[in-house]
Amino acid sequence: MTKERERVRQERERIRPEHERVRQERERIRQQLIAAPRVVATIVAAVREQVPAYAVLDDGRLHEVRAIAAWALDRMLHLWATDGDLTSADLRRLRGIAAARAADGRPVQSVLRAYRVAATVITDEVAACTPPPSAADAFALARTALTTLDTLSEEMATAYTATSEDLTADRARALRLLLDDLIAGRHASIGALTDRAARLGMQLPDPYCLLVAEPLDAEGPGVTQEAAGELLASLTGRGGDVTSLATVRGSRVVLMLPAAAGATAPEALRERALRGCAISGESLDRIAVAHRLAADALDAAPAHAHHPARVLTDGDAHVLALLAGRPATTPEQIGRLILGPLVHPGRRHLLEALTTYLDTGSATAAARSLGLHPQSLRYRLRRIADLTTRDPRDPWQRLTLDIARTIGH
Repeated sequence: MTKERERVRQERERIRPEHERVRQERERIRQQLIAAPRVVATIVAAVREQVPAYAVLDDGRLHEVRAIAAWALDRMLHLWATDGDLTSADLRRLRGIAAARAADGRPVQSVLRAYRVAATVITDEVAACTPPPSAADAFALARTALTTLDTLSEEMATAYTATSEDLTADRARALRLLLDDLIAGRHASIGALTDRAARLGMQLPDPYCLLVAEPLDAEGPGVTQEAAGELLASLTGRGGDVTSLATVRGSRVVLMLPAAAGATAPEALRERALRGCAISGESLDRIAVAHRLAADALDAAPAHAHHPARVLTDGDAHVLALLAGRPATTPEQIGRLILGPLVHPGRRHLLEALTTYLDTGSATAAARSLGLHPQSLRYRLRRIADLTTRDPRDPWQRLTLDIARTIGH
């Protein structure tokens, strides 16, 4: 027995230098790859090309993808260099990533496929190193990739399913979180959004109106979640084929309603001492843009822009963004949003009346310039107000009309 132990000891001593040489060579390759930003960029590009759910991510979400890719590159190569296994900290992070993907609606199949694509890119990058790894090292890397993917797939699928079930079980919270994610831009695509809605057994309003409202008294208490739910019910009722959503962001309430429900918003807000901005011209994949427009409009709008009989709309929001030096659309689109039907060739006489009224400053002077009776000019102004929902005699609405006719034509 003593001779056998000595033989084993000598064998270990003999191969220890070789193990150290292998470890150092793998570590050299690891350091070479994690120091090259190109490698992470290649991983992200491959994932976006091969996994459709990632191809539509915006810059904010891609930043997170790059960070995860850099972490995955570092950890996989470390495990290879040390012949190690995923640690408990690694597993916690993977479960957290999976839970976040369940919350934002990215399909678990797409998430796991992204890791498989990343593992393939990493092995290709290792093979391309100079000098290349030995056959034994390449085999060890393949084994590390397979065992790592097997473990992370099981951990992430379990966490993803558990989070999805939790979100579905608490429906009110799940709907609130859905709107929170939408206005923060945390959704991958229309397809992922539709899948998430289907899991909740609901259908989002499309076309929709995103209403952001705040108390008239900025120093008073903010809006509670209960008050937001009550306002939502007053605007939409309890039935219907689509599900409207409500959440609270700071002192403001955010509602996602069917587009038609936005017409009753001014009265509902007035009764509750609120003012708001309703955006209805953005698509479902631009809900975050709609929220930013509305929130920025409420931040920037002067007091006289608010009127008890109306809320700020897309046109107001885009004019305010333009005035702040952050235009969110083209001048032509602002013109269409504000002037509406007036740009139709058959209503050229109304646009001419508006332009002359804005230039001269009074109905009498405008009538004289156009050779009309003052009453005829005032009638045209009333028609303009009916068609555009903007009264040229109101200071703020007059300003928006003036800007629109100036930059839109």
